[in-house]
Amino acid sequence: MSGSAPGHTGAGGRTSRRILAAAETLFAEHGFGGVSMSAIAMRAGVSKASVFHHFSTKNSLYLAVLLRARQDTAIHLQNLESGEGSFATRLSGFAGNHLARLTKHKQMSRLILRELLRIGPRRARQLAEHVFEENFRHFVTILRSGQESGELRADLDPAAVATILLGTNVFFFEAQALLRHFRDVSFAENPESFTEMLVDILLHGIRPRLAAPGDTAHGPAPAGGQPVAPARRPRARQ
Repeated sequence: MSGSAPGHTGAGGRTSRRILAAAETLFAEHGFGGVSMSAIAMRAGVSKASVFHHFSTKNSLYLAVLLRARQDTAIHLQNLESGEGSFATRLSGFAGNHLARLTKHKQMSRLILRELLRIGPRRARQLAEHVFEENFRHFVTILRSGQESGELRADLDPAAVATILLGTNVFFFEAQALLRHFRDVSFAENPESFTEMLVDILLHGIRPRLAAPGDTAHGPAPAGGQPVAPARRPRARQ
């Protein structure tokens, strides 16, 4: 990619941002193959030569559009890594911010999902290396540090945990309109509640909570604790 980066100031930076915005809209609507540089130039209100001045190829422009999507995630990962509160609190905040970003930037989210659904092996490697791997690796590193500090189970693959969290959020984003019509779903209009439950399930699972010896209430217990059995009701006298 050549020319001004999206964050630069001045006339060149403004033109670059206009081109990126136009490209994002068109790529989201038609995919990479269905968009020409001429169409992007027309949408941005600039000449085709100006587009090529800032982005030497359509592929470099496409990658620049996708790179904009990872900037917010990088900020949220920094908060997860070094923000205030317990690891569980920060993880819940990250999950909530990730889902909120998917919903707020629907056009960009659908552009990425379109790409992932139609991706081929060569394209997959390019996107992994140049767009998505850096943030994913950072997320995995943070989860691994949580394992090393004893805040997360050490016997789980942190990459699998990251995939489960991100993938579940993506499914919620894609299926929210459908979930609204399921009578058993109470969280379709409350993404914050959904992500809190998601993180709780990731941290504690769906099995009954274990109790330490001598405890009478449900609650966390050290490894090897036994599930708390429900109290038996006394039999009625005959």
